[in-house]
Amino acid sequence: MSTPRRILVLGATGYVGGRLAPRLIAAGNDVRCLVRDAGKLRGLAWARSAELVEGDLDDPDGLASAFAGVDVVYHLVHSMGAGADFAARDRRIAHTVARVAAAAGVRRIIYLGGLSGHGDGPRSSEHLRSRAEVAEVLMTGPVPVTELRAAVIIGSGSASFEMLRHLVEVLPVMVTPRWVRSRVQPIAIRDVLRYLTGVLDVDDTDDHVFDIAGPDVLTYQDMMRIYAQVQRLPRRIIINVPLLTPWLSSHWVALVTPVPSVIARPLVEGLVSDAVVGNGEDISPWVPGPCVPYRHALELALRRIRDHDVETSWREADLAGDGVAEPYPADPEWSGGTLYKDVRTATSTGTADELFRVVCGIGGDRGWPSHGWAWRLRGVLDRVVGGIGLRRGRRDPDTLRVGDALDFWRVVELTPPDGDRPGRLRLVAEMRLPGKAWLEFRVAPRGGGSELRQRALYVPKGLSGRLYWWAMAPFHRMIFPTMAATLARRADRPATSSGAPTTPHAAPDAAVGAADPAPPPVRRAE
Repeated sequence: MSTPRRILVLGATGYVGGRLAPRLIAAGNDVRCLVRDAGKLRGLAWARSAELVEGDLDDPDGLASAFAGVDVVYHLVHSMGAGADFAARDRRIAHTVARVAAAAGVRRIIYLGGLSGHGDGPRSSEHLRSRAEVAEVLMTGPVPVTELRAAVIIGSGSASFEMLRHLVEVLPVMVTPRWVRSRVQPIAIRDVLRYLTGVLDVDDTDDHVFDIAGPDVLTYQDMMRIYAQVQRLPRRIIINVPLLTPWLSSHWVALVTPVPSVIARPLVEGLVSDAVVGNGEDISPWVPGPCVPYRHALELALRRIRDHDVETSWREADLAGDGVAEPYPADPEWSGGTLYKDVRTATSTGTADELFRVVCGIGGDRGWPSHGWAWRLRGVLDRVVGGIGLRRGRRDPDTLRVGDALDFWRVVELTPPDGDRPGRLRLVAEMRLPGKAWLEFRVAPRGGGSELRQRALYVPKGLSGRLYWWAMAPFHRMIFPTMAATLARRADRPATSSGAPTTPHAAPDAAVGAADPAPPPVRRAE
């Protein structure tokens, strides 16, 4: 990049945007991120070097200040899994971006679209057609647009990679539909980022459409077999049948992998037709250099997973609609109607810091601290009704940050204890429920140890919501007291022979909570 620019990133909390923003900052650019909730970026080191502006592209009034003084806008917002009206929403947002960017004097919009969906007619998926429509809407405005079209992105934490990984690792024999024979040209996430940053030098008055892809043209069947080779798994037996539709395939993927059907379906539908470079411009004169081969991209992604160094993940996608943004029913200020509560307390001889580390280690591969079978059963029931279940896990086994997925919960508040100030971990449920649910852990110093206050809160929706709470009440009485007591016990200091506690230590399976650095300044779009 030749000259630092002022850049606005739309979608900085997403899989690609969360990796792009820090690279733009490292290159010396002045980066601004427009987000609905700046708390999702709190705790990330790079966010302290960015300007965070809270605003909503669904509510365009007042967005002018977010675009003011910006040279380049990265449009990385897609409504994958956002309901039946996702295409209309994406078109509406594209019109907003084009209009506000033009009024602010933005010099270029860079948009990441899909490789197929252009010229494929009815064979292309609805999601890929929607991405093509977004590009067309952006290009109707006066601001020049650079579109990059990618197919399957291979990288640690990408939904496409996770779907592939779990299908191959779980199933030694696969009965697959015909779409596994479609041709695909996958690309490594590092090459996507290289192209996204490299096209900053495309600075003229023309629109540009670049197809970006790796060097290998493969079928999805080839991709699965190569993955098995890289992981040294026994050869996978793949049987093609014509009966599995993309809709049925997406539900099968949701049962076998952590990827829920709302995300699996657009991924599967995007593979029905070939996804290889076609009519786009050649990007090599603008951003020269070879791309990572598919096999090496797999090795890089798997290494990141083994090292617990997954920078961003599909798990961070908001699958709960606007539920996370709804007011938290704090007591006694809550006035939103009926509120059911289950409150438990437990004490520990460990410090508040030690107890908070234990609390932050729940979920994922470690499981839940009491009646694991009941949590697993609840996850299975959630997946049966189309929810995400427990297989989503967590981004990292040892750290949490606001916005992280935690099985079928999401972290909405994370404040470690500091002196006499209590620590708090607050989760919002993203399972299928007839209402809204939160789970909160408050850790405070008490004497020479600490106290845990655990609260499960539920706001029912209609009669079904009330019936659900009372049906689950026996399980809550069984699970929640034991969970609070077990967490407190895991943080206890071991006693010496004289009964006095020894040097404080964390429980062997305790996780270290993410540090809470000074939050970056946040302003509202005006």
